[in-house]
Amino acid sequence: MERFNLTKLSEFENRKQYHIKISNRFANVQNLHVNKDINRAWETIQENIKISAKESLGLYELKQCITWLVNNVHDF
Repeated sequence: MERFNLTKLSEFENRKQYHIKISNRFANVQNLHVNKDINRAWETIQENIKISAKESLGLYELKQCITWLVNNVHDF
């Protein structure tokens, strides 16, 4: 499961960049024929949100200490 670095949204420039990316992607979604396939429309919306977040916010990375702890738990 991908986790996005949502803390970047607290910075105005990052929030503005995300807003622009998501707005551009949803402009394309408006052309979908929702009545024909609602499930496909929903999948497209989800993908657009994920792609926009990944491009503008990046992924959240676990801190090194947590990785160390997880690796040592398996040794016991």
